[in-house]
Amino acid sequence: MSSDTTPQIDGLAWVAQRGMGALAQRMGMRFIEFSVERAVATLPVEGNTQPVGLMHGGAYVVLGESLGSMAANLYAGPGRLAVGVDINATHTHSATSGTVTGVCTPVHLGRSLTVHEIVVTDERERRLSTVRITNVIKDHPA
Repeated sequence: MSSDTTPQIDGLAWVAQRGMGALAQRMGMRFIEFSVERAVATLPVEGNTQPVGLMHGGAYVVLGESLGSMAANLYAGPGRLAVGVDINATHTHSATSGTVTGVCTPVHLGRSLTVHEIVVTDERERRLSTVRITNVIKDHPA
């Protein structure tokens, strides 16, 4: 899905330089792979649960928004900023232990709008949540 405007840069190095944000860091998010075409991160269940021991649905959304927004910003390139304007999630199963993995792929990469789908699975590769995020790309003053 790359275009002539897609930056050719090491995505993980870009994440390391930019940072992942305090919330993602606090939740234990770990980026595994990062490019415009595919971004992957993990999140531990422990520390991100509801009182009954299930992974909190909001944790799935934080994982999805982090991946989708950061992928949109990598796509946007220098001098531009992608900001989320819509997010939704459908939770279909619950994790109670281990690690969950989010895989983010673009649905649409336009000049001023991106849409990404993030599929969150458990260690048995069971789909737990499907998150979709839309970002608007705008000029970012330096």
